[in-house]
Amino acid sequence: MFRYAFAAVFALLGANVVAQDVTPTVFAPGVISGPLHDSAPAFTPDGRTVYFTRSEGTNSTILVSHLAQGRWSTPVTAPFSGQWSDMEPAMSPDGRFLVFISNRPKTPHGKPLDGFLMGRSFPERGGNLWKVTWDNGKWSAPVRLPDVVNGSDSTFAPSVAADGSLYFMHPAADPKHFRLFRAAWHRNGYEEPQALPFSDGHVTDVDPAVAPDESFVVFGSSRSPARGIDLFIVFRDNGEWGTPIHLGNGVNSAGSDAEARLSPDHQTLYFASDRMVDIAPGTVRADWDNGKYNIWQIPLAPWLAAHAKAAH
Repeated sequence: MFRYAFAAVFALLGANVVAQDVTPTVFAPGVISGPLHDSAPAFTPDGRTVYFTRSEGTNSTILVSHLAQGRWSTPVTAPFSGQWSDMEPAMSPDGRFLVFISNRPKTPHGKPLDGFLMGRSFPERGGNLWKVTWDNGKWSAPVRLPDVVNGSDSTFAPSVAADGSLYFMHPAADPKHFRLFRAAWHRNGYEEPQALPFSDGHVTDVDPAVAPDESFVVFGSSRSPARGIDLFIVFRDNGEWGTPIHLGNGVNSAGSDAEARLSPDHQTLYFASDRMVDIAPGTVRADWDNGKYNIWQIPLAPWLAAHAKAAH
């Protein structure tokens, strides 16, 4: 009985109790978090290479940077990106493949994908899921994933579980909202995507970041008590998803906090935020600190520990 009572209190009070001392810090300021919009880091299993999205206007490119002697290298365009609007890379936990979003044509000589999201049309700003495979020390040519997971030309924000299952988002039945989906992977391919039970389409849910064992998901949402798009965490116990928990106003800002991503050991949460740093009067702001998306990070230990305690 105590276990269930603790779990109920944890879900009700959420991060305001378990994460009072968690303060987000910017990731690689001036190098990876720069003066443009930067988001969605995807790390290789050893944590020494990162792919991420850099956007300017309507154009997005996937960049890559390497960690050497404690410093991240100047990012360059990933070998599979640069011609079309590519974004939101997601690494498989074993590093064997990477899934990303692109507006590139479905077929040779076709036209870039149009998007329809939040109830509006966006010419050439759609997205489908594409995949590159690491083989012989380089990435393969991109391959579009099958229609079963690309049922919408406004499919975004992939995340890959250890068994190959895909999490992603596309518009709900009410096209003014996004909803989260999971497509299970089996030897013969992907199954029909199923909406995640905690994402019912009545509010906007975005950017799922799933733990490799699918024990939890961090995602962005407009649901209460979010002030804009805020970050939530939801746990899965005995095959059942629980109630999403708000990560608290110490982590979430008054603006947009989205594009959740996990470190290879899933102990650190990375996310994109348009927050700015509090600086003393007369201090010159860094070029990256300009109100555009930067990549921020927090430890997930407070939420993981609290959930483990509640479960036992």
